[in-house]
Amino acid sequence: MSFYGLLNLPWWGYVLYGFVMTHITMIAISLYLHRAGAHRALDLHPAVSHFFRFWLWFTTGMKTKEWVAVHRKHHAKCETADDPHSPVQEGILTVLFEGAELYRYAKKDQDTLERYGKGTPDDWMERNVYSAKFMRGKQGVVLLLLMNLLLLGVPGLIVWAVQMAWTPFFAAGIVNGVGHYFGYRNFECPDAARNIIPIGFLVCGEELHNNHHTFGNSAKLSVKPWEFDIGWGYIRILQACKLAQPKRLPTELCQAATPNENIDLKAIEAIVNNKIAVFSNYTKQVITPALKTAALRFKTKRLLKRNPALLNQAQKAQLDAEIKHSEELKTVCTYRDRLNQIWSNTVSSNHELLEAFQEWCHQAEKSGIAHLQHFAKSIKSYRIKRVGH
Repeated sequence: MSFYGLLNLPWWGYVLYGFVMTHITMIAISLYLHRAGAHRALDLHPAVSHFFRFWLWFTTGMKTKEWVAVHRKHHAKCETADDPHSPVQEGILTVLFEGAELYRYAKKDQDTLERYGKGTPDDWMERNVYSAKFMRGKQGVVLLLLMNLLLLGVPGLIVWAVQMAWTPFFAAGIVNGVGHYFGYRNFECPDAARNIIPIGFLVCGEELHNNHHTFGNSAKLSVKPWEFDIGWGYIRILQACKLAQPKRLPTELCQAATPNENIDLKAIEAIVNNKIAVFSNYTKQVITPALKTAALRFKTKRLLKRNPALLNQAQKAQLDAEIKHSEELKTVCTYRDRLNQIWSNTVSSNHELLEAFQEWCHQAEKSGIAHLQHFAKSIKSYRIKRVGH
């Protein structure tokens, strides 16, 4: 075997080889671990699932149950002290450069694995190969190193080192760190998730993080016409080959053709499944008009337009102190808080939700505030519209 291995590639060949290999790894993380495994938004053919499971073992040593459990806990405990990797809690530099260490620490918690890792593979291959205790399950990455040395020679060692650093930096650092710190927000979801562009080819569409935290169970991450989710492109190719089937897509609100006099279960379904969009509409249609007549600082007006769940105690106290002189603002903020209280009662039945929203609409229509009255009437006709393929 020569110094440059069996392939004896030019310099750009090593770059292309490394990019293709790491890109397949990112596809496996995004489609198999994330969209299909953690969120069950996608059904993959067993052959495709097993290929991705093998590839992740081969190129990263990651185990399905561990990754899925840690990610589900991230969504369940987002931006709290129990979040496995929140830059709000840990700091952006810690998550960006030590995200892999935070993941390794989180996966050691057996309670996390048992509570959040349900429904992941537990077959003979998983127990005896992919999760084997021999070499701590790192047989795959050792085989990858040997293959790189055979095909690429000594430069294969450098390529392997890049492969080992690529996934922790981009998947753990960029998505979990930058994706909760810098970027733009399409939706005021109750956490700090943001969309970061234009690195879609590097993280397989996972840069659309704010969209994902808004529609967590959607197989498609893009919602705006100008956003590009390359992972969705791969899903469509697999779907055309009958190797994948999306189960859920993003939804948006629309109005029924005929306005409703009373809120019904279809409107409740639309409101509950698009509560962040409802919150956004409330801000635009009720909060913003009320701000036009209020003498408030620009910073205070910005805080009023944010999701209350994102405000700390000092910010909430500041808002309470500054809006107490405006009865209209106090009223519309109170009604917004009551909406959030209805949503937060996750154990309510459809009938209980219907009664709660009916009472909310009835009282809002008696408030004497025109914009609030109009909003209460409009949500009675809300319907779900699936975002097109």
